[in-house]
Amino acid sequence: MYMQIKIRSKNFDLTPSIKDYVTSKISSLEKFLNVKNGTLCEVEIGRTTKHHKSGDIFKAEVNILQPGNKQVYVVAEEIDLYTAIDIVRDEAERAIVSRKNKYKTLFKKGAIRMKEILKRINFKRRR
Repeated sequence: MYMQIKIRSKNFDLTPSIKDYVTSKISSLEKFLNVKNGTLCEVEIGRTTKHHKSGDIFKAEVNILQPGNKQVYVVAEEIDLYTAIDIVRDEAERAIVSRKNKYKTLFKKGAIRMKEILKRINFKRRR
């Protein structure tokens, strides 16, 4: 099963090259996610405002929804659209990996605690 990616543009036209770039960057996050459950990834890219004097400021937002997990929401604003997309992808990867590491750490701590409890029970029985 693949990750479903929905792309929206705001205040500018979405070209096929930008769409392909976003799809390739965001689909590279699949290796960090459990895609079997049907993951939905909503991407919104666009210009923040049209009144900047020195050029456009681009914004990229990624919202990853997985059944049974908390959502991952990341935003980046940059002068270049491609840079904003790259930063959002990296931040989303960081958030996903840190959540996985947190879960593993909590599981290990719980297992160590249970082992200590079982050792105390067995020690008391031997006496």
